[in-house]
Amino acid sequence: MDQRSQRHLATKDELISTAWKLTDEKGLTGWSLRELAQANGIKAPSLYVYFPSKDHIYDEMFARSYEDLLEYLKQAVLPDSPRERLHTFATRFFDWAVSNPARLQLMFWRVVPGFEPSESSYATSVQTLELMKQTFADIGITDPGALDVWTALTSGFISQQVSNDPGGDRWRKQLDQAVDMFADAYLKPARA
Repeated sequence: MDQRSQRHLATKDELISTAWKLTDEKGLTGWSLRELAQANGIKAPSLYVYFPSKDHIYDEMFARSYEDLLEYLKQAVLPDSPRERLHTFATRFFDWAVSNPARLQLMFWRVVPGFEPSESSYATSVQTLELMKQTFADIGITDPGALDVWTALTSGFISQQVSNDPGGDRWRKQLDQAVDMFADAYLKPARA
């Protein structure tokens, strides 16, 4: 890669980093392209060299968030016990999501009016689901509805925690019991 291309990518990275900082301060939709440009010491029209629109910035933020989550989940040391494996995945996902509320909003809550991730960005989110499907298959969960129940369960607990007890642990303390109920329903008795 030539030096010009490297500078271009470095500037894109810096813009995305600044977009997250602005999001932390003002919310996902609370900042403008002008503010983003100003925070990076460039004029607003220069942003279009890197991103054709604000939705393209959100798209990059979406993709990078899923890449980060996927890598975090893959780093988990998985126990042999199927039930404990479920607990590990649930707590890792919960802890990651609760510590990244702005990413959570962009990835799962669709708070940006009209934003739809591109096919390539959405593919990263699908990889995260595929990882969970493979984990289920590895421990003998074959019911096709199990993934829907799992995502509703975990995302529901995360939403409650972020919305009603930010910085606390009210729903985190209940997560193990919910995972056990899921395991009781979907794990074969000999494997639990």
